[in-house]
Amino acid sequence: MCGIVALYASGPVNQRLYDALLLLQHRGQDAAGICTVEGRHFHMHKGMGLVRDVFRTRNMRDLLGNCGIGQVRYPTQGNATAADESQPFYVNAPFGIVLAHNGNLTNAEELAQELYELDRRHINTTSDSEVLLNVFANELALATLGHPLDEEALFKAVSGVHKRVKGSYAVVCMIAGHGVVAFRDPYGIRPLCYGTTLGEDGKSEYMIASESVTLEGSEFQILGDVHPGEAIWIDENGDLHKKQCAEHPVYSPCIFEYVYLARPDSQLDGISVYEARLRLGENLAKEIKKSIPLEDIDVVMPIPDSSRPAAAQLAKTLNLTYREGFIKNRYVGRTFIMPGQTVRKKSVRQKLNPMPVEFKDKNVLLVDDSIVRGTTMDEIVAMARSAGAKKVYVASSAPRVCFPNVYGIDMPTRSELLCGDGKGADEVARIIGADKVVYQTIDGLKGALSDMNPEISDFDCSCFDGRYVTGDIDDAYLSQLEEEKRLAKEA
Repeated sequence: MCGIVALYASGPVNQRLYDALLLLQHRGQDAAGICTVEGRHFHMHKGMGLVRDVFRTRNMRDLLGNCGIGQVRYPTQGNATAADESQPFYVNAPFGIVLAHNGNLTNAEELAQELYELDRRHINTTSDSEVLLNVFANELALATLGHPLDEEALFKAVSGVHKRVKGSYAVVCMIAGHGVVAFRDPYGIRPLCYGTTLGEDGKSEYMIASESVTLEGSEFQILGDVHPGEAIWIDENGDLHKKQCAEHPVYSPCIFEYVYLARPDSQLDGISVYEARLRLGENLAKEIKKSIPLEDIDVVMPIPDSSRPAAAQLAKTLNLTYREGFIKNRYVGRTFIMPGQTVRKKSVRQKLNPMPVEFKDKNVLLVDDSIVRGTTMDEIVAMARSAGAKKVYVASSAPRVCFPNVYGIDMPTRSELLCGDGKGADEVARIIGADKVVYQTIDGLKGALSDMNPEISDFDCSCFDGRYVTGDIDDAYLSQLEEEKRLAKEA
């Protein structure tokens, strides 16, 4: 999961891109980067860390131009600690292209081999984003061979990308002297939306970003989502062109975006994240009624922050008392996307602090958005008990996470997942020290969102049900991921 943004404007974009990345910071805290273009000259600065730490005044002054792209990153492929794998990535031919990518390519290794042996292109990092950039560059070179770079050639190049690349990818890129391009994989797994406003000269400006909150916070009017397989080109004159470039697009966005990843004030693919989480709370309430006597629950508490809407709605539905029992330190990163289990576990105590007055001598129902590895939740349950709770029940607004996500979320192997071997709720309760654990059902998850956008034919729920929408993931692929992760840890 990363956050990407592109901006085509009538004035300098450096500060506006910086502000946009701050609105996307929740999508990645490992690295950040901005690239602008002035005429045909790119200006880039990127590095490891939060947006506020990567960019200093001297860096911002160098980011000249009225057009640019940016990214905040946490790694799903490549080296988490390598500064040269921060994005955007650059390639000099054809024309000069910079690219930022959110997602994960499932055939990156074979593509890298093809690029070297057939296309004569060299990949210098382990990042799949550099692979994607070079595939696009190669397709663009072929489409413009003996022809100018026009609308037909550009969209032909994106079509070529769709035919070669598998997995998830939401992309923003700039072509020197030819404007901004954005496109999305044929399943629309990772989100991408765009909007417009009027510049000081009265001409249209455009922003493309991972989440609508970025557009709204930048005072852009939302025009819509980039559809699965669709490409958008804002040319050097500021004219917007768009076209469907995939042969068989299917609307299947990642449902985990609504559960946890996206900000609640965002709207993704026509669905309000906040409203989706309220509905998840309502459906979870039905499962609570089946599993726990309501008179045995004194108070409902969320695990801040993303579970708040679901917890509040659950409490309202069941006519139970809702309280905030944990105070969150907002200067600690999101533990789910921190690399390394030891770092995640240590961070929980720094991140959350229980208030004994809300726990003492009470039976509490803790509501979280999901339980992935379990290392965070067992610490939270222990903190609740040490704060005086008599009983600690745990409810998850998402179903059991039983399968790896291969589309850009950092849960890559079954052995790292608490329920990767099929554990049930009772065994999970024993492991994390809870009196009872209740999960959302897969039907409850899908049912919460199914009627919120009729255009969406299905959601990718692969980490819950093991069905991968791209159709190219099998047990051999997952076993290879497991082995690669093991070898990486040993190294």
